[in-house]
Amino acid sequence: MNLNEYQQAALRTAASRDKPNELFHLLLGLVGETGEIAEKAKKIVRDRDSDFSQWDVADLKKELGDTLWYIAVLADYFDISLDEVAELNIAKLADRRRRAVLGGSGDDR
Repeated sequence: MNLNEYQQAALRTAASRDKPNELFHLLLGLVGETGEIAEKAKKIVRDRDSDFSQWDVADLKKELGDTLWYIAVLADYFDISLDEVAELNIAKLADRRRRAVLGGSGDDR
């Protein structure tokens, strides 16, 4: 399955973009799902001495999938394909690597 196929499949389970507050729902959902991943990582740091080999990978896959769903639907809300998002991101990172500015901070490096 490619990214655009995934996006189309995800949209079959999404609410209409015309639903009141749908954009806000999508943004909060994305933050919530990424927060769940961070929370599980925090518990590994707190309870398992930062031994990430103990991460429940099956559970992580589910949480990453939930995050991907929100990204796919949010992108579609603005008529952006996931393929386009991925291609632009890789091009940006390749350019930063070429210029030796992968590290550091700031969007315009």
